[in-house]
Amino acid sequence: MSEDVSRAVVRQMIDEVGEEGVTAMKRMPGLAAAVDQHTAAIRDIIAGSGQQLTPHVLREYLEGFTDAAIERGWWPGDEFDWETVRVVAVCSLIQELQELR
Repeated sequence: MSEDVSRAVVRQMIDEVGEEGVTAMKRMPGLAAAVDQHTAAIRDIIAGSGQQLTPHVLREYLEGFTDAAIERGWWPGDEFDWETVRVVAVCSLIQELQELR
């Protein structure tokens, strides 16, 4: 698989996991709480890097995070593991920022 194709697959996976996770947060308070914790950590990481919290910066963070997680053998499944919750948190932040525009 070429790098362009694999990037497209990863982006699609991110979008699907993020969308499903953001929807699931509405019916799963525990997931919502975990996402809130990840969101706070992500905000700190971005602020600590000296960057502004923007959809573009978050997308770059998400792609790097996901690439590293996949290299470690992660792939999303049916449960909300740590990595999946992190993806959902970033997608939730992106959605929140886009709604503010």
